[in-house]
Amino acid sequence: MLREAVDALNVRPGGTYIDCTAGGGGHSAEILGRLPGGRLIAIDRDPQAVAALQKRFSGSFVTIVNDNFFNIKNILSNLDIDGADGILADLGVSSHQLDTPERGFSYHHDAPLDMRMSMSGRSAADVVNTLPQKELQRIIYAYGEEKYAPSIARGIVREREKEPVMTTGRLADIIGSCVPAAARRGGHPARKTFQALRIEVNGELELLGTAVSDLFGCLKSGGRLGVITFHSLEDRTVKKVFASYCVGCTCPPDFPVCVCGKKPQGFLPFRAKTPGEAEIAENPRSRSAKLRVIEKY
Repeated sequence: MLREAVDALNVRPGGTYIDCTAGGGGHSAEILGRLPGGRLIAIDRDPQAVAALQKRFSGSFVTIVNDNFFNIKNILSNLDIDGADGILADLGVSSHQLDTPERGFSYHHDAPLDMRMSMSGRSAADVVNTLPQKELQRIIYAYGEEKYAPSIARGIVREREKEPVMTTGRLADIIGSCVPAAARRGGHPARKTFQALRIEVNGELELLGTAVSDLFGCLKSGGRLGVITFHSLEDRTVKKVFASYCVGCTCPPDFPVCVCGKKPQGFLPFRAKTPGEAEIAENPRSRSAKLRVIEKY
């Protein structure tokens, strides 16, 4: 949804725009191409992505920041930026991370069980080998929406007692053995559990609502915030935060006049957008993407 997402920002010459999850620089490059005389801030928590961005945008007017966009207030304060005309956040794992086996995000390759976007801190192997069974079950059920979470968590604990689970291949095999054969025909049995572990390792949902609110707060009047989500948990959070900024008077309907004084702070320029058939055919990973946009009054 590259063009749709950047179109939604209504990029204006001379404005200040932020790509919160710059990754390989696709969205950043599209924004930059529409931004004569403006400023672009490209943020990513992944050191490998930052190195690629520095190489791609060398000599251009792009400020590259190695940080988590959850820290957007501090990032803009350090850059002496008082507001942005447009902000884009493309949530989830990047294609580079999925396609680099040694990063441990994919169940299609046997590699170290890592999944750290920042390449630091607690890894997926740490989570799988140290958390109690009940906590593993909670994570897999809550973040993966996996109905076989009890069986999978039980299987992981049973197998790690024999030998620590250190690779994606072994974890995928364990998950496969814990899921009924009928369920395995509906897609790779490890998909939901790997998603859940990735979300846990990177804290993707823990403070997402607060982060989206902070992003909205960093917009200038007339600025737009676009967020691309890839699963229902993210989308529900973004939808709820956006809706809260579009609500006006909350007085009881029988009040003759408004006494709360609350007014909407923004509006939704369009309903959520999803990829077209052509994009899904070209890039199957985009099939679950959903773009939501809010404009600040």
